[in-house]
Amino acid sequence: MPLGSVVILKNGSKPLMIFGRKQINVKTQREFDYVGCLWPEGNIASDFNFFFNKEDIEKVLFRGFENEVEIEFRKMLK
Repeated sequence: MPLGSVVILKNGSKPLMIFGRKQINVKTQREFDYVGCLWPEGNIASDFNFFFNKEDIEKVLFRGFENEVEIEFRKMLK
């Protein structure tokens, strides 16, 4: 999922905007596919970061910008 995408998580009620991929939660040391922040509020503080995986996404409200560079970068992340 491209950066800037806005999603709703399963059992979630508030949209989240993806601002990072392949992120490690420093509290748990677990790696997640994405980190997001509340939308429209934005990145308020690290306490409001939400770590999640692609299977946690229920609905995509907006897909972020994609071009050839983004597509190649996503291939490198796999």
